[in-house]
Amino acid sequence: MYFLDRQRGQDGRHIYRTSSFDYPLQRDQAGRYRVQSGELIRVCMTSDFFLAEADEWREEAWNIMYQRPDVIFFLLTKRPERIRAHLPSDWGEGWENVWLNVTCENQAMADRRMPVLLDVPAKHKGVMCAPLIGPVSLMPYLQNGAIEQVICGGENYDGARPCHYEWVKTLHDECLVHKTAFSFIETGTHFVKDGRSYFIRSKQCQAEQAYRSGLSFGHLPRFNLKTPIGFPLQPSDCYQPVYDGPHCKQCGSRRICNGCSHCGKCRR
Repeated sequence: MYFLDRQRGQDGRHIYRTSSFDYPLQRDQAGRYRVQSGELIRVCMTSDFFLAEADEWREEAWNIMYQRPDVIFFLLTKRPERIRAHLPSDWGEGWENVWLNVTCENQAMADRRMPVLLDVPAKHKGVMCAPLIGPVSLMPYLQNGAIEQVICGGENYDGARPCHYEWVKTLHDECLVHKTAFSFIETGTHFVKDGRSYFIRSKQCQAEQAYRSGLSFGHLPRFNLKTPIGFPLQPSDCYQPVYDGPHCKQCGSRRICNGCSHCGKCRR
């Protein structure tokens, strides 16, 4: 995050409300939502949805999610201890369109954060072991079936620490035992396999190598989405992602991606 912010001339320590904060409610010229029913939005992926500094905006963010029960909101945090105190008043056992996820980059963080996440009421829960900077076992936390997906990937940018194939394979094997979907999305810049180090600068190449490993399996959970006025959504009513971009076919992130937006950036 800090590296990318520097590339944009920004200070990563500055917490701010983005100019596209209400994007899920924006409509096109024909009056249709720009974000279609069934799409998945990853919220604050270069920040943290439960930052204390963002408390003043969170109620408005929850309200946006409430107004779009037809869209899946993927929330990622390193602060699961703050979740309970900052849920909406009508949360109950969770909202069907909100997916709570924690980052577990090593075993210490897994053991600190996973019990807290498992104790929070939610319809959908997941884990992101990315950047994976040490061996992680999630075996005790997968046993009750509450975790629906584990995402794994190596580190990038400033002085990337190594990600070992054996660590990824361990997570894969544990997910296989408990039938938890597993997505190996990228190797990271410094990948180690069979005692040999590989330095892979291209993010595209990292994603391709992760795909070729064949470790990813399973599917996204079933979200019982509704229209904004409360009617159940059928799969045929939802956005259908298209993976026809030049790099889609062998991309490790394909399984967790909304598909190609045909923006043309990859061809420039």
